[in-house]
Amino acid sequence: MDGIRNMANSSRVMSALVRRTRLPHAERADWRNLRRILPYLWEYRGRVVFALACLVVAKLAVIGVPLVLKEIVDALDTERGRALALPLVFLTAYGGLRLVSALFNELRDAVFARVRYRAMRRLSLRVLSHLHQLSLRFHLERETGAVFRDLERGTQSVSTILNYLAFHILPVAAEFALVALYLFGLYPAHFGAAVFSTVAVYVVFTVLFTNWRVRFRYRMNELDSRANQLAVDSVINYETVKYFNSEEAECRRYGDLLKEWEQAAVMSQTTMSALNFGQGLIIAAGLTSVMFFAATGVIAGDMTLGDLILVNTMMLQLFLPLGMLGVVYRAVRYALADMDLIFRLLDQPREVRDRDGAVELPEGACDVVFDNVGFHYRPGREIIERADFSVAAGGKVAIVGPSGSGKSTLARLLFRFYDVQRGAIRVGGVDVRDCAQDSLRRRIGIVPQDTVLFNRTIYENILYGRPGASRGEVLAAARAADLDDFIARLPDGWDTLVGERGLKLSGGEKQKVSIARAVLKKPSIMVFDEATSSLDSRSERAILKALERASAGITTLVIAHRLSTVVHIGHILVMDRGRIVGQGTHEQLLAEGGLYRTFWNLQSRRAEGAEAAHA
Repeated sequence: MDGIRNMANSSRVMSALVRRTRLPHAERADWRNLRRILPYLWEYRGRVVFALACLVVAKLAVIGVPLVLKEIVDALDTERGRALALPLVFLTAYGGLRLVSALFNELRDAVFARVRYRAMRRLSLRVLSHLHQLSLRFHLERETGAVFRDLERGTQSVSTILNYLAFHILPVAAEFALVALYLFGLYPAHFGAAVFSTVAVYVVFTVLFTNWRVRFRYRMNELDSRANQLAVDSVINYETVKYFNSEEAECRRYGDLLKEWEQAAVMSQTTMSALNFGQGLIIAAGLTSVMFFAATGVIAGDMTLGDLILVNTMMLQLFLPLGMLGVVYRAVRYALADMDLIFRLLDQPREVRDRDGAVELPEGACDVVFDNVGFHYRPGREIIERADFSVAAGGKVAIVGPSGSGKSTLARLLFRFYDVQRGAIRVGGVDVRDCAQDSLRRRIGIVPQDTVLFNRTIYENILYGRPGASRGEVLAAARAADLDDFIARLPDGWDTLVGERGLKLSGGEKQKVSIARAVLKKPSIMVFDEATSSLDSRSERAILKALERASAGITTLVIAHRLSTVVHIGHILVMDRGRIVGQGTHEQLLAEGGLYRTFWNLQSRRAEGAEAAHA
């Protein structure tokens, strides 16, 4: 965990993603994001075209309904029509058009369903893949609960936008154009003018009012993400909460956020009610004016009763979806805001990238060279200064020193979680910056200081080291880690679930699983980062023997705070404040004095005191 404390005051990368309420609409590239959806539709472009064709057919049928209804009314309004001979044709056509509209609407939805959900699936996979490719720096600074809440909303927003664009906005636009053309073509100009004026006022009012009130929705989203993050963090750290009797404090913090969320939600609902009333007033005024014109025309004899019914029906068909257009617009605005989070996440730069022509590391043992390496998380605060050492192929080197001296940072640099700012790290003679990351990490196995397991079975957690391994190889790795007896005593044996982050196992048991997983990987380089720190003396001795066997012929770095675990290693490096302040064998370092001998004396006295107390 070296160097993490030094990042405590660094700016949070995720703050720009989670606190999106501070980003005005102009700063969100909504049109650019919409264009970025297009590649996800291209795979099923045939389905998209067919769905749009179904949409056109359905809308033509919808427009045909009032036309047929006019003929029915006009026919029934005559002596001949009352004989029910002529209207039967139109009645049949009326029912047929209704059926065609329903059929093609449902066919459109069924055809487009795979387009929507495939786009969601592909985008979700892309985001998760990108999260795994981002640097360790990003993941140390992220807010996990907020990220995954945004991921859930963002991927759902893609489906929402596609659904509304294809099945609400485009249909309303098409229907409005057909109705307007018909009215302008067959009726006086003031009919079409009334319709256009009503729609124009409606759209302007909806856009302006929604843009004003959308801030409350953004505030709700921010507070929702923050509350979710706090709840997830609190539950993950359940034991710590219990240790410090902080249940009430955690609930109070969560409740304070929910109180703010409630206020924002109430304001959002109140302003939405005002918006709905304004929209209803505009539609009522427009519909009334058109009906007034139609009724005047009937009285004057310029229009038939069928014309009155036609205009009324067309207005109802037009204004009914138009009344929903306000809801659609708000939903699209909210979805665009949510989708923007996903694309902003995808735009997060990958700090560590493979170079063009990155090479694959060869199989087999290889040496490791730290050539005058310098590294910092932030300028002005060096974590590693002039780290200069090498480990021969198949050889072993121990790295010791106090907490915060930079030991574990060396392992992260070797894995290329970060790139060094000065010098170079070479594996098998190749600068790790010239290696393909996948190739590099396949060659390195690690037993980390803080072992975190997946909420899966013990068998699956060990198999994670090399998914293609046989069951016999998994059992052998467990024996090498002194884990087989423990597993045999469990009621569910190998099928025992370890719990979230491995919380059902003790610290020592988790480390044994981690050791077995690393052994199963069969790497060319092995890193033990405080690999026995959670084990008792008896288990430590057994594990050290197992590790000795497992690392035979493998280039090995042993990072340790407990010096008793490395006394047998022929080359020991002593680190302090990011610098190598001594190196040699155990005996040589004791003879030289300095930090190593001070630590040895302190740990020896502590061990003697523990043995005396135990006796």
